[in-house]
Amino acid sequence: MRERVTPLLSEAQIRTRVQELGMQLSREYAGKDLVVVGLLNGVFPFFADLVRAMELDFDVSFMQVASYGGGMESTGEVHILKDLDRSIQGRHALVVEDIVDTGLTLFKVSNLLKDREPLSLKICTLLDKPSRRKVEVPVDFIGFTIEDHFVVGYGLDLDGKLRNLPYVGVYQP
Repeated sequence: MRERVTPLLSEAQIRTRVQELGMQLSREYAGKDLVVVGLLNGVFPFFADLVRAMELDFDVSFMQVASYGGGMESTGEVHILKDLDRSIQGRHALVVEDIVDTGLTLFKVSNLLKDREPLSLKICTLLDKPSRRKVEVPVDFIGFTIEDHFVVGYGLDLDGKLRNLPYVGVYQP
């Protein structure tokens, strides 16, 4: 499978941008009661690197959502597999995602979380693919904007595989 992957973003490019995002988020949330919410599974490498780059005190929680069902195309249906274990009511919430593609996942997650009455709700993503949007969702902090490619690595997968690549690459079927 690896032989079908062409590098798009190097390990060094990712590391530099994640550090920049961490500093930006540290300024944005200085002195605020923050809960950082990671959307599993693909976000785990980005999430870990990002929170280490943030010079703040904050809570961490995770949600697990699914919309791909093992293929290369979103099914359009979003399922919540694991919900938060921390309250966000009256607190600032930052949702961290690996990639924003159709927007369907974040649209559903955002609406669910807004009903829980956070002081603010913002979204940070490693990758943004605006050409694929089916639903508009505000993305406040973006690592990289990319073209319409199926990407793997740095947490992103194809049917559970290739998440462990240290870079982001384009998968060629």
